Amino acid sequence: MFLGTHSPRLDDKGRLFLPAKYREELSGGLVITKGQERCLYVFPMAEFQRITEALRAAPVTERTVRAYSRVFFASASDEVPDKQGRVTIPPPLRKYAGLTRDCTVIGANTRLEIWDTQAWESYLEQEEQAFSDVSEEVLPGIL
Repeated sequence: MFLGTHSPRLDDKGRLFLPAKYREELSGGLVITKGQERCLYVFPMAEFQRITEALRAAPVTERTVRAYSRVFFASASDEVPDKQGRVTIPPPLRKYAGLTRDCTVIGANTRLEIWDTQAWESYLEQEEQAFSDVSEEVLPGIL
């Protein structure tokens, strides 16, 4: 499970240090792809394979399934962190997420998300109040 908020910087070669506490889990490989709200999703290889199987089972006759799968897989990049725990983020993904230097990496349960720091702060400013105001159960019987 991925938790917390981290503030690594992107270097001039487009590399990002993964949070130290997750390096071992991600050392065997990971997949970076486009996420919603212009962030990047980082999946451990096993989780990406689970998602692949779920999308494989979805009906390709549904337009939204085809569209989502095309963007999700076409933008995906499999990476292996280097010995210092850095991963290279391909230029098209950096452009999609607006990544320049200051980044925010958040834990989002089964994945990490990489955000441009300013975009994350704006998102959080908009969504924190809505989160605080939720008055009904998000997950019935759990939350």
